[in-house]
Amino acid sequence: MKSITLGGTVGKDAVMRRTQGGEPVLGFSVAVDDGYGENKSTMWFDIALWGKRGDAIAKFLTKGTKVCVTGEFGQRHHEGKTYFTCRASDITLMGGGERQPAQPATERRDSYGNQPANFHNDLGGDDIPFAPEFR
Repeated sequence: MKSITLGGTVGKDAVMRRTQGGEPVLGFSVAVDDGYGENKSTMWFDIALWGKRGDAIAKFLTKGTKVCVTGEFGQRHHEGKTYFTCRASDITLMGGGERQPAQPATERRDSYGNQPANFHNDLGGDDIPFAPEFR
């Protein structure tokens, strides 16, 4: 296996596809910068994440998101050009990307559908029992 770890920036929003057999494949590109100033160059990698994990992470892989991808390195040739590929085994989100506007507190819910507590209103003002008092 030819393993590679890439740190770079997502070039465009990830796209979820399915094989004829119904297996999900998430595809996106990552730009990896090399060097500085006049010697700076950018290498592009086509990333594929196979399986159900792609469904969960797709919405976070938007243009400009910083990622670290580990996987199996490969290359393909098309019309005289060589393209670098990576079959991802692990993806770590590092930040950046297009942000969604924050939901108001009344609309936010955790993974169980519960709304977060509003301590200021629920406890009658500034009487938060566990907040340290500094003087």
